[in-house]
Amino acid sequence: MELRHLRYFIAVAEEGSLTLAAERRLHTAQPSLSRQIRDLETEIGVKLFVRGARGIELTEAGRVYLDHARLALLQVEAAGEAARRVTRPRQDAFVVGFLAGQEMMWLPETLRLLHSELPNIEVRLLSQSSPDLAGALLRGSVDIAFIRRENHVPGLAFKLLIKEQLVLVLPRDHRLATQKAIHARDLADERFVKPTKAAPTMKAVTESYETSSGVTFQTAYEADNLSTAIALVASTGSLGLLPASAQRLLPASVVSRPLKGDVPTIDLVVGYSKANTSPLLKRFLAKVDELVDQVSQISKR
Repeated sequence: MELRHLRYFIAVAEEGSLTLAAERRLHTAQPSLSRQIRDLETEIGVKLFVRGARGIELTEAGRVYLDHARLALLQVEAAGEAARRVTRPRQDAFVVGFLAGQEMMWLPETLRLLHSELPNIEVRLLSQSSPDLAGALLRGSVDIAFIRRENHVPGLAFKLLIKEQLVLVLPRDHRLATQKAIHARDLADERFVKPTKAAPTMKAVTESYETSSGVTFQTAYEADNLSTAIALVASTGSLGLLPASAQRLLPASVVSRPLKGDVPTIDLVVGYSKANTSPLLKRFLAKVDELVDQVSQISKR
C-alpha cells in the first residue's frame, strides 16, 4: 500500500463519485482511479464502496477506514512539518486560526488577550475551513483554532466556547420575511443553499434538523463557507440555515429569522493538539473563560 492509495480513497469518499474525484481532485483518468481503489480493497480484504441511488457510497467498513485514512495522512504531514521545523531558526510566535466568518466576533478580544499576556510574542493569524484548521493543528503549524468540533481527528482536544443556534437566512423581499419566526413545516417547498462536504459539522447539523423536523429541504445550491452561502441567498432567492453569528455579515438585501420549536445548535470550540506542549498554549487556554466573558459582554451592547 502507498500513500497515494489513501489519497485516492479519501477523494472518492468525499466526492461520492469516481468521475468527480478523478477530474476535480486527482487529475487522473477514471479507469486508473477505479483500478487503484480495487487494488486497495484487495489488499485490505474488504469492500470499501458500493453503488447506491446517489452514486458510489461507503460501506460500513469504508466509513471506519475513512477516519483512519484521514488520520494517517495527517500524521504523515505532521511528521514532515516537525522535521522541517527543527531546521528553522527558533522564534517565539503564536499562530491562531479562525474558521472563516468567526474573526469579526473573536479576533479583537483574542488579540487583546494575547498582547496583554504575551507582549513580546509575535502573533500570526489565518482563516480557513474547520477541517483544514484541524489538520494544521495536528501538523503543528497552528497553535489554537476557533473551529467546529472535528470528531474524526482524535489527536485534537477541544474547549467549548459557545453553542450557536441556527437561524433562517432569506432575501428581504421573500414572503416568509414578514414572519417573526419560522417553523420547519413552512420550509418544505423552499429552495435551499446547503453546506458541502467541506463543512462536515454544519452539514451534519442541517441534515439532523431535517430528520428531526420531518421536512426535507430542497437543495438548490451548495456552499462550503459563510460568504458563499450568503451571496447565493442574496443573488438567487434561495434560503439558508446558518449559525447566528453569520447575522453580522448579512448585506441589506438579506435578513434572518429565528426558528420555532426545537432549534438546532452548533458548537464553536477552541481546538488544539494534544501533543502541543507549548507554555504559550497553556497560558492561553487558562484565559479562555475570560475571553468568552468579554465577547459575551460586547455582544450584548
